[in-house]
Amino acid sequence: MPDPYSPAADLTAPTVRIEPMGWLAPAPSDLSILQAALRAGIELPNACRNGTCRSCLSRLLSGEIRYLIEWPGVSLEEKREGLVLPCVACAQTDIVIEQPLASRSSKLNVT
Repeated sequence: MPDPYSPAADLTAPTVRIEPMGWLAPAPSDLSILQAALRAGIELPNACRNGTCRSCLSRLLSGEIRYLIEWPGVSLEEKREGLVLPCVACAQTDIVIEQPLASRSSKLNVT
């Protein structure tokens, strides 16, 4: 997988901005939002990485996503409130999510 920060990176890939910190990460369509954040050194809360534990639950403030699984662990009411699961969602456009528990990490991990 190409390094999103290399000169050959796809410059058309969407970007995820994580609020309230304002941190940015390239979010290629073949990575979940969680994977994109981790690759950029941004830790989001996570445990299962398959949409069941809900520890990564975040609010989508703007943009469009698509889910990698048919029925993620988000209720219809939560979807209406803008809640998403970054571990099983990919950015379709530039997006902004709110995740106050995000932190910077020196380790790069995309597993």
